[in-house]
Amino acid sequence: MGNSSKQTLPDTVKSSALETLSIKKLTLLGFSLVALPLVIALLYSATQMNQLSNESKDAIFNAAALTETNRSLSETLVKMERNASQSIVLNDPELLSNYFVEEKRVINIVNDQLRKNTDQSLRDIIEKFLGEVEQTHNMLSNTSKETLYLTKIQDQFKQLAKTSQEINNKSNQLIFTQAVDVRTSARIVRQTMLKSLLIIPLTVLIAIFFIIRITKPLKKLIKQIQILEKGSFEHAINFRSSPEINEIIDALEVMRTRLHALELQKSSFIRHISHELKTPLTAIREGTELLYDNTAGPLNKNQQEIIDITRGGVTRLQQLIEDLLDFNIVLDSTSLQDSEKLDVPYIINEALLERKLDIKRKNLSVDLNCDSVFIFSNGKQLAVILDNLLSNAIKYSPTNGTISITATLQAEHLLLSLSDQGDGVEKHVLENMFEAFYQGPAPEGSVIKSSGLGLTIVKELLMRINGTIDVKSSTESPSGTRFNLVLPRAFKKGKNHE
Repeated sequence: MGNSSKQTLPDTVKSSALETLSIKKLTLLGFSLVALPLVIALLYSATQMNQLSNESKDAIFNAAALTETNRSLSETLVKMERNASQSIVLNDPELLSNYFVEEKRVINIVNDQLRKNTDQSLRDIIEKFLGEVEQTHNMLSNTSKETLYLTKIQDQFKQLAKTSQEINNKSNQLIFTQAVDVRTSARIVRQTMLKSLLIIPLTVLIAIFFIIRITKPLKKLIKQIQILEKGSFEHAINFRSSPEINEIIDALEVMRTRLHALELQKSSFIRHISHELKTPLTAIREGTELLYDNTAGPLNKNQQEIIDITRGGVTRLQQLIEDLLDFNIVLDSTSLQDSEKLDVPYIINEALLERKLDIKRKNLSVDLNCDSVFIFSNGKQLAVILDNLLSNAIKYSPTNGTISITATLQAEHLLLSLSDQGDGVEKHVLENMFEAFYQGPAPEGSVIKSSGLGLTIVKELLMRINGTIDVKSSTESPSGTRFNLVLPRAFKKGKNHE
């Protein structure tokens, strides 16, 4: 077909390394980059929590061990003092033997529990304590027991109790220090975990980056499809992206070139066939008019009736051909490119002027309520839209009825409403009235013939200029039909718009 050859992309169209990755690889890369920082943060937090847990466990066990050791040490010292005092007073060798048993237990407690501690100050106190225990042992082991007095041994045990209290105090200090260290570690871990939360915004940014990378070409595709939907087939789709998107782009480009060729063929065919039909139709119409005017001689009643029917059919066929030509022009996208600043009240009044005779024929009133609104659009096409809607309203309005037209501005959109006081239309007619060549039930006595293309042209034009239309109709009293249009790029008089 005429323009179906694949076009070469310009050298200026470049793709980054990320854009050339497949969607599968891009998704996997994005997921990895999002998940990796979270996994690292999770593993680091787990390591910190495990370390804190071990420190807490060690602190608890150390505190329990020191507390139990100091308790056993205090109890054993009490037993030692009692046995030593009683052995001196009673001069009982068995009590003295019991003392040495308790003394050995004290030494074992100190060696097994306290000497393992790495704190040097505690170790110094322990050495001092063991020296005092040894001194007490020598005092009680002295053979000249007559020189050993009770007060002397009691003073010695007071010194042992004092040193034991120093051990207890130092142990408590160590326990407190460990508790402080654990609390400090917990605070550091908490701060570290809070700082690790900063990774979340980073991962969100990474996720947003890859979402944009994935959706950006899809949005471009949607835009290109919307352009094709409006019937614009002239511009090639000339961007590249991931392999999957490129396949879709290539398919769309092939479809675009074929549609463009078909549109050119269709337009050419309609123009050609319409021209070929109009040439003999002109001759038929002229001949019919001559017979109708009795130029070729008077006609009897039956002949006049046949000529009337033929004349109406020829007129109807000519109108249909002209509507086909208009419809072909409407579908030609090259006729929709130019926009200009339009005075909406002026365009509406011009449309009413074109239909002045039809309005007068049915003695209709026009209730016009139009703000001073301007719009950027194609003047010719907007005039076609208004003419078709006005023609439809006149056709279905009762004699002596009223046609209401309102035009207002809302959020840079023109809201245009056109309603009649006809009998209204049924639901199935509303659903099909914009279809090409569809004709609803004609009103009784209507002199305005329809080709079934008017509302189709209206909808097609509105779609191409980004406008919308909806219809409301009621067959109950008060009956009537209202067309509501919304057109973009509208503004009030006096505002600066380009």
